[in-house]
Amino acid sequence: MAVISKECFTELVLQYERLVYTVCFQLVRDAAAAEDLTQDTFLSAYLHREDIPEGYERQWLGRVAANKAKDHLQSAWNRRTVLPGDEELARGLAPPAEEAVLRRSAMADVQRALGELKEPYRQVCRLCLLEERSPEEAALALGRPVKTVYTQLSRGKKLLREALERSGRHGIP
Repeated sequence: MAVISKECFTELVLQYERLVYTVCFQLVRDAAAAEDLTQDTFLSAYLHREDIPEGYERQWLGRVAANKAKDHLQSAWNRRTVLPGDEELARGLAPPAEEAVLRRSAMADVQRALGELKEPYRQVCRLCLLEERSPEEAALALGRPVKTVYTQLSRGKKLLREALERSGRHGIP
């Protein structure tokens, strides 16, 4: 088995970075963690590039990404729990009051902009963004095809972003 050159590895990264990110994001549901796991996946792939089966790069990277994401989900930090009586956050972990106020204010702006959206975007965005339902769940609840919901969600996010930018607010998903 031949070792992949740096140039070939760069092409491999460019070709499969979206796939690896998507695999990680689907499992961890956190964009920042998915980005970190994507980097970890390619670092691991680079360090073990002699083990990548020729012709099966896509499947190999997908499996490595899935394993990295699963390891992340099983990590002690990710599984941390709060026991009864430990409801108060430790001093260093509590968000500053200013951040909490800004977050609530931004959420109010998003809800206001969402209320001004036209149908069918309003219902889809409310379900997916505020109620954190998956597009599949929203499609089932609304009785619409899943692809239609994905399209409406994408367009609704764009309209929300534009509305928030016009109002001088930023920070839409």
